[in-house]
Amino acid sequence: MDAQELARWTRFATKGGIGACTADEDCVALNVGDLMFLKGDTITVLMQLPEQGVFLGYCEGVVGRFQSAHVTFHGKLKKPVIAKRGS
Repeated sequence: MDAQELARWTRFATKGGIGACTADEDCVALNVGDLMFLKGDTITVLMQLPEQGVFLGYCEGVVGRFQSAHVTFHGKLKKPVIAKRGS
């Protein structure tokens, strides 16, 4: 992920993303792009990825993938809205 894309996801996370969840257990990042978090951490959900049960999230200033099996969602996730910027 380049710096510009990271900045865009970080801005979206500060606005609440599409929802939030709490980590049920510690999760170590095993691959590049995975999100690491500790039990009790709040994760801002940015988007659902094509793989079943995998999401992109933001926690402690880091953006990465995580499995839904390791978290409890705080309610129903919002549907993402794609906005086009004017030229």
